[in-house]
Amino acid sequence: MARPKNIFLRSAKLGLWLGAGFVVTSALLVLTLRWINPPSSMVIQHWQSENDRSAQQRWQPLETISPHLQIAVIAAEDQKFPQHFGFDFASLQKALGENRKRTRGASTITQQTAKNLFLWNGRSYVRKALEAWFTLLMELLWPKERILEVYLNIAEFGEGVYGAEAAARHHFGKSAKHLSRWQSGLLAAVLPSPRRMSASYPSAYVQGRAHTINRQARQLGGKRYLNSL
Repeated sequence: MARPKNIFLRSAKLGLWLGAGFVVTSALLVLTLRWINPPSSMVIQHWQSENDRSAQQRWQPLETISPHLQIAVIAAEDQKFPQHFGFDFASLQKALGENRKRTRGASTITQQTAKNLFLWNGRSYVRKALEAWFTLLMELLWPKERILEVYLNIAEFGEGVYGAEAAARHHFGKSAKHLSRWQSGLLAAVLPSPRRMSASYPSAYVQGRAHTINRQARQLGGKRYLNSL
């Protein structure tokens, strides 16, 4: 009969091997996705499974997505995107102080990309730990332009509408490359709740939010701000 000490040592060794395997495998996966576009995301697959139909999505490289939309989503979601290393602790602390149930405003673009690309829906400490791990890997292994590119191709802009190209065609009948400043502001405005708010038929709230986003984008420096990525 094995002694408890031996069982503990074997379990510890197995845990270390499994942990090391996960670290290496996940790092290689993220590194590969620096150059290879992901065919889908966990969020898109979950939506398709729930609705038994294909989501709208067309991958576009960053250079064919309007810079108006690029700066609009940064202004709306993560104004410190070029400066931080995946986490905005100051904004998180502020959000927790204002409302402990609502921390989206403190979730960076990198965190949202990690969550949407790799993780399942739900709330748990394990999921938050994995989100932090993948966020760190992406910041280490991808340039900021790649993070923004992946984000803009998997973000949800409407019921079953994922990515800038599908959103531009669905809401405005044009390519993401030709989105205007106002249209970009509307798309960025619905990001917090794309299934309740519409860029096609914007409510007064969405229009007001779009105006605010576009004003903040100008204050950041407009398209020139993208040079800091």
